[in-house]
Parts: sequence; C-alpha cells; structure tokens
Amino acid sequence: MRFDEVIGQEDAKARLRTLVEEGRVPHAMLFCGPAGSGKMALAMAFASYLLCQNRHDGDCCEHCPQCTMLRKWAHPDLHFTYPVIKPSNSSSDYKPVSDDFTREWHEMIANGPYFTIDQWLTQMNATSQQAIITVKESDEISRKLNLKSSQGGYKISLVWLPERMNDASANKLLKLIEEPPSQTVFLLVTEEPALLLETIRSRTQRFDIRGISTEDIEHALNERRGIDNEAAHRIARVAGGSWTKALQTLDADNENRTFLDLFIQINRLALTRDIAGMKDWSISCYELGREKQRRMLRFFHRMVRESFMYNFHIAELSYLTLEEEQFIKKFSPYINEDNVIILSEMIDESIRDIGQNANAKILFFDFALQLTKALPKRR
Repeated sequence: MRFDEVIGQEDAKARLRTLVEEGRVPHAMLFCGPAGSGKMALAMAFASYLLCQNRHDGDCCEHCPQCTMLRKWAHPDLHFTYPVIKPSNSSSDYKPVSDDFTREWHEMIANGPYFTIDQWLTQMNATSQQAIITVKESDEISRKLNLKSSQGGYKISLVWLPERMNDASANKLLKLIEEPPSQTVFLLVTEEPALLLETIRSRTQRFDIRGISTEDIEHALNERRGIDNEAAHRIARVAGGSWTKALQTLDADNENRTFLDLFIQINRLALTRDIAGMKDWSISCYELGREKQRRMLRFFHRMVRESFMYNFHIAELSYLTLEEEQFIKKFSPYINEDNVIILSEMIDESIRDIGQNANAKILFFDFALQLTKALPKRR
C-alpha cells in the first residue's frame, strides 16, 4: 500500500518518511486518532514503506517482490493482530486468536484500510460477543516475532485496537516492547489510548493523527466516488474528519438515515401528543439493541444542536446533509434557548441509563413523554 492511497494527512506522511530517511524509526509507535481519521491506513502504508526494497519519490515502488506480496497483504514479515470473538463451536475455555479469523480479516482489508469496529464485528458474524485480544494472542505475537525475518529486513507487528487487550495480554505485550526481538517494529493503532497500560504508552513513541480536513474529504469524494461538488461539500462537513462516516453517509441504507427517520417520528409524535404512537416508537427503539441505541441518541444530540444553530441562519454553523436540512428547516423553530439544554441533558441521561442496562422500552417511552413537555405546542 502506498502513502498516496491515504486520504489527506500530508503532514503525518512527511513525518513518517523523515523517520525512515534519517534512520530514526522507533521500535514501537502508537498511532492515536479519532475513528475514520486514517490512522490505520497510515500505519499500513508505513509498514509497506518499511518493507519495500526500492522506495522512491517518498513512496513504495509497487514492483519489488515485497510490494507484490503486500498488494495481497501476504508478506510473511508483517503480522496483524486485532480483536476477535470466540469462534462458533469452540469450547468454553478456548482463547481465540487473530489467526482464527484470517480469512475474514483479509476480506475486509482487501476492500480498503478504512473500517470500523462495527464493520469488523459484522465481518466476523458477531452477535452480542465482545471482541478482545486474549493472552494467547500475545503468546502468538511473541512466537512469530522470534522467528528470523524471512526477507532479511524488518519484522512488523501491527496491532489494531490494542486497548481491547485484557490485562494479561497487555502485560505480555509490554514485556515484548521492553525487550523486542531483533529488527522488530511495533505499530499500535488506537482510538482510546487512555485505556492502554500507562507503561505501554510510556514505552512507545506517540503519533497523533488529526481528523481529515473537510477539503481533503471533499476532494476524495469527487475523485474516488464521483460525487458532485455540492453533495461532496455537505457530506464532508457532516463527516467531521472521518472518511468512514463520509462513506456511511453515501450508503443508501446507512444507519444515520434510519436514525433520522426515528428522530422525525418522535418529534412529530411529541408535537401531536400521540401517546399510542410513542409506545410503538419506543418498541422500535428497543429492537435496535443497546449499542445501536446509544449511537441513535448521539445522532439525536447532533440534530438538536443543528436545529438550534439553524435558527441563526449562518451557513458556516450548519453541518447537515440535504435530507437532514429538509426536516430541520421546519423543525428548528421548536428548539430555542428555553429547551436546548433540557433536551441535551435528557439525551445524555438516556445514554447513561442505557449503559447501566436500564429497561429500554420504559426508557424510550419515558423519553418520548418528556419530549412532549420540552417542546412547545405545535404552531
């Protein structure tokens, strides 16, 4: 993979190239940044750059034997580690490892280096399981890295979401980082570095990645997806620095469209005081499942904020898709200084209660009833 496949992030690419050119590649690096910012893409491009035999013009050559293997992510000296679930039909005491899902992983990264944990869980056919990195995985990392480099160069351990390691696994990884095998480079890609052991953070060189600029997302939508300028501009602003969020917005069946429908429904029901409809709406929300419920409420939070800001009629303050704006321009007069904080606190409280396993049917019905009090009567 080449650096020119990474969207934007020119400063980060330049810093990584400089490390190689000056011979200052750290043995352990921590790539930190928000979801969709391209930190995994940068780590994969950097790994390819380190392994390429004929780098030129600041990128991989694409023609050497190393690059040929990397096109299929089949290089024997590049080892991926990622959170996994317990395979079906495995025993209760079985500790899963990344190799259990090699086929699923390669299918996903073959579609590009931008993906989310939710996409990965879907790829593994996970239901309610939590994906983690087990202590057995750390043993596998140690075994692989203690083998001699098959190509005579670097051995690279690329760990995606190391914050999902359990304590035993994290402590074993720490020992590896403290006493790395010869010619080994660890690339850890995290969204929540605070959840890592402090000792791991202190022994890695932190590499912070910012969200992708709106201009770079807009340009990528134009060039890679053929989106017209106006639509690309709206999508890029709503994406908030995340390429994965921009792609989700393009999806005709994307999650945000479902959330928008539910947001429109409940506000219309609240404005008309339709109690029976609110009960049906709360059941629809219950059926989403807890993780999706939280994402829906965070979407509601954004819609409340956007509705309030829309009243100021300043385009630069508005981050809406065309479909969202069509509803918000009619709904925004109902959100004002008197209720915007109340509504935001209602949503925050609901997110917290879902995290504490509150009964979702009761929670969302109560949310709907509170909404009837918070919104002014229909004009």
